[in-house]
Amino acid sequence: MAYCNMISPFSLQETQLDDPTDKILLPPTDPSAEVIEISGYKLVYVNGACPRNYRVYKADSMIGVVFQHITHWSNGVDFLRYAEPVDAAVELDEFLNVAKISRTATEQPLTEEELLDKEFDALTSDEWERLKRHVPETRDLVAA
Repeated sequence: MAYCNMISPFSLQETQLDDPTDKILLPPTDPSAEVIEISGYKLVYVNGACPRNYRVYKADSMIGVVFQHITHWSNGVDFLRYAEPVDAAVELDEFLNVAKISRTATEQPLTEEELLDKEFDALTSDEWERLKRHVPETRDLVAA
């Protein structure tokens, strides 16, 4: 009887395929995805009725979300109403670019010790060069 209560990988997979939330993760290249192509952007329907939620893609990267209301479009970064989806997407993109520039301008470079804590794949070539030249302090080392 205990066997009847077990979930096989096949039955779990069947259940997941019937789940309507699977459609949320459709990429813009999926033939089942509801895609709106606008100047430089692709909007992929996620869910919702009013507002309808769309993921915004620029090239192959998702940059954010816009919302289609009955009378207007909006994005998640300002309180403006846009007549066209392209306007909401462009403003979202511009906001993110400005945020990235201001964040980069105010960030202090990581110390060499902080760089050692980063994953090697995440290091830039400049950070690798800094680590190559770095000589760690040995005053805390104890002979075994």
